[in-house]
Amino acid sequence: MFNKPILKLFSFILMITVCSVSAQALTIKIATISPEGSMWMEKMREGASKVARTTDNRVKFKFYPGGVMGNDKAVLRKIRINQLQGGALMSGSLSSFFPGNQIYAQPMKFKSQEEVDYVRRHMDEYIIKGLDDAGFVCFTLMGGGFAYIMSKSPVASIADLKACKIWVPDNDTMTVDSMECFGISPFALPLADVRTGLQSGLIDTVGTSPVGAVVLQWHTEIKYMTNLPLLYLYAVFAIDKKTFNKISPDDQKVVSEIMDRSLKEIDRLNREDNIKAIDALKKQGIKLINPSKEQMDEWLAAAAIASQKMIDDGNLPKNSADKVDALLEQYRKNQ
Repeated sequence: MFNKPILKLFSFILMITVCSVSAQALTIKIATISPEGSMWMEKMREGASKVARTTDNRVKFKFYPGGVMGNDKAVLRKIRINQLQGGALMSGSLSSFFPGNQIYAQPMKFKSQEEVDYVRRHMDEYIIKGLDDAGFVCFTLMGGGFAYIMSKSPVASIADLKACKIWVPDNDTMTVDSMECFGISPFALPLADVRTGLQSGLIDTVGTSPVGAVVLQWHTEIKYMTNLPLLYLYAVFAIDKKTFNKISPDDQKVVSEIMDRSLKEIDRLNREDNIKAIDALKKQGIKLINPSKEQMDEWLAAAAIASQKMIDDGNLPKNSADKVDALLEQYRKNQ
């Protein structure tokens, strides 16, 4: 039998050990608009589970899916007060922290996914580093595919679009500015209200990716898709840097490696899902509208004006926009 002094010493050591382990444990609360059951949530949860196992629960993630924490602006506000520690956010929501992350959001900058792939190989790290400097630890960017115009009436020209009631995300001033370059005054609504807006007739046109239209069930309310890639969408899995720095260096490496792999899988699968979603839209009876060459030239001219306005207004660094243009010129020259 242990004597009392030894038992007390053992109890004290055990208490110190438990408190030490508890002090090192960290739960990172992440919000996202991705609905529960979606591929995005499945892969993020897989990564989070592996992080918890590998770190012996020193680092855990708790997710709030489906927009229950509000839109991206609300999520960022909650990150500032430490109610949340991160989010899976659309890139535009972080533009006020690092304008350079909008280099892929220039209207009609890319003609194909292959062009996007080439530019991303050279520019993704620029975005990740810029957001890190701004206070957010990010991993692999998650491509969302191209946004297309989806509408209740056919849209082939800018004149057609001007006659539509087009939706933009609320508090997204940059998209509003871009729309104005096309001579359009859009309707700003929260994401959660878009389907209701389509059903009620408040709006009749949206810009989104094919997979986004299917996942959010907007495709049940539209009849046409204009066959031109309006802009490239992507999301970031961003953790507040102050929170991330509370993790030990070894566990930081574990989190980075595991979550990076999970997000790369989302990036890969989302491309496949967008291809499948286009087929699903066609089977739903949605018709593709192909603008004429003259109409396409008009779209491109307006898009160039919108991109230049982003630079002139200070919403996009000129040097990074020039780098994208140089990469595209290089890629197209070799095709």
